[in-house]
Amino acid sequence: MLPSSVSLGLSASPVRVVKCSLVRAPSTTVNDPNSMAAAGPKWAQKTITLPPQRRGCHLITPKIVKEIGQELSDFNCGLAHLFLQHTSASLTINENYDSDVRDDTETFLNRIVPEGTSAPWKHTLEGPDDMPAHIKSSMFGCTLTVPITNGKLNMGSWQGIWLCEHRDYPTARKVVVTLNGI
Repeated sequence: MLPSSVSLGLSASPVRVVKCSLVRAPSTTVNDPNSMAAAGPKWAQKTITLPPQRRGCHLITPKIVKEIGQELSDFNCGLAHLFLQHTSASLTINENYDSDVRDDTETFLNRIVPEGTSAPWKHTLEGPDDMPAHIKSSMFGCTLTVPITNGKLNMGSWQGIWLCEHRDYPTARKVVVTLNGI
């Protein structure tokens, strides 16, 4: 516990908590194997192959939701974990409306991570764009976790899932989606 004299610089804004809970069936159904009350937490997992994309940031929320929609609808409350099985692309959540945001993000990444023969990278066996792609991938990461509420991904109105392709030559990418909840 911190002394009362320590300031953390936190604002006094009220916090809104939204409760996500399982509505329990009457006690007569607790022994019913088809009852969610008896079933406990569930898991589902699916590997999605995304088609090759040109270099840049691409909104993939519709593809992900289409592929996991049936499984997702079985969850009232939980988490969706997305894992990209690649080291030269990345996942992030950002603006889902204006494609200029995706273009500007790609411009930013290209300015802060040098490429070409003058770049200082030792790892060049797979081409001059490979090491910069690894660095960019590490900046955004290869995993995302999104809450599930009432059978849907619970993201903000303007949020979408992006695949950021950091290589010059398009490659199909695989995303493992794991769902857990009730």
